[in-house]
Amino acid sequence: MKAAVVNAFGDPPSFQDFREPEAGEDETVVTVEAAALSPIVKGLASGRHYASGATAGFVPGVDGVGIDSEGRRVYFLFPKAPFGSMAEQSLVAKTMTVPVPDALASDRAAALVTAALASWMAFSRRARLQKGETVLILGATGASGSMAIQTARHFGAGKVVAVGRNAAKLERLDADVRIALDGHADTALRDQFDCGVDVVLDFVWGDAAARVLKAATSGRGSRMGEPRLRYVQLGTIAGDEIAIRGDMLRSTGLELIGSGIGSIAVAELLAGAGELLAVATQAGLNTQFKSLPLRAVDEAWNGDTDTRYILMPSS
Repeated sequence: MKAAVVNAFGDPPSFQDFREPEAGEDETVVTVEAAALSPIVKGLASGRHYASGATAGFVPGVDGVGIDSEGRRVYFLFPKAPFGSMAEQSLVAKTMTVPVPDALASDRAAALVTAALASWMAFSRRARLQKGETVLILGATGASGSMAIQTARHFGAGKVVAVGRNAAKLERLDADVRIALDGHADTALRDQFDCGVDVVLDFVWGDAAARVLKAATSGRGSRMGEPRLRYVQLGTIAGDEIAIRGDMLRSTGLELIGSGIGSIAVAELLAGAGELLAVATQAGLNTQFKSLPLRAVDEAWNGDTDTRYILMPSS
């Protein structure tokens, strides 16, 4: 079969022949229709992600949409190494699939899960967002960050504050408040925390997170008690480490929460994907993406980082 193959960590995959998978007990071979190129896929292929394998010589791709051995169209998660989703066929445990509604095209379904699952899980499992609460999204101009605005609305957020570096992109977002991370951002951030923020979704970490946390915690410590603030960490594209003062935690209602593989069981991730796909059309969830044939994997791999690429093996 044809596949994208990582022959050396750090190098783009090569479009080439790869052996076909054979299903064992409780496994199914999926004929892949759409596979998403997401940041975690690149991270695993670089060898630097905390879940990367020890050796190269594998097909990348952690999820996709295709037809299983019983003829059902499914979304599948975490195919069995070395058979990732960026190939004509992939090998998956039968328990790692959920149905895809007929109303969703395969490429759109793959794009929606890739863009929205992080915020879906953060709101539904980690922060437990309640109707009417205020959400601040750090990194709102990225694909997952902008999608988080839609999922926040779906879960009943009363107010959404979008924070990001690109002022032009911020203006295009359907947020109640938009804050560009410029020289005036610290005052604007503090004003929002003074008004009340219940949940922060942070897709970037680094210096941007340090500014948000400072605005959220400086000058706090009321004897009446400070309100609860669930700060959910989702990504580290702006830096892996920040400095946190101990009194940030003692004098506020700040709760630092991670959301990802490890802090959420794989079975829960799959369940969340099924929930998301089931309501996507009715809820009007949508995301921008670009579909390319699998043979164009090099173009997608080296393409615009702001574009969500979906690879189509059958195209």
